[in-house]
Amino acid sequence: MTSPFSPQHRFFQYRLGLFISIAILVPFGLFTKFYRGPGQSWLNDSFGGIPYEIFWILLVVVIWPKVSAKSAAIGVLIATCLLEFLQLWHPQFLQAIRATLPGRLVLGTTFVWSDFPYYFIGCFLGWLWVKALQHYTGKHKINSSIQ
Repeated sequence: MTSPFSPQHRFFQYRLGLFISIAILVPFGLFTKFYRGPGQSWLNDSFGGIPYEIFWILLVVVIWPKVSAKSAAIGVLIATCLLEFLQLWHPQFLQAIRATLPGRLVLGTTFVWSDFPYYFIGCFLGWLWVKALQHYTGKHKINSSIQ
């Protein structure tokens, strides 16, 4: 068995593509959260849900490369929708976590119904992204039996 970091490993190119995607997506996602200028409210609060969803889908398939794109996208959608509803709950320990930058970025701070369409769009685009990477790296053959 070869190391997952070895170029001979069957998931090496796939994971490399995922890591490169994440390395590009994270700065873009942070830009959407900290942008100041025209359309700032929409970009910071709504549109930012799209790269957020894509990031989590990519992270899931980096960790579990055999998972299907569809399963990753559906799982992330369910988890992030639950996190959105969790924003309605304000116990002391969650408020302490939300007071930190990582806590705000991951858990959010306020429940907003209008975030849900962006979650769906982000998960759809994340699914497409993973499918494209699978096709480009030849991993669609491995994952086709897991659909």
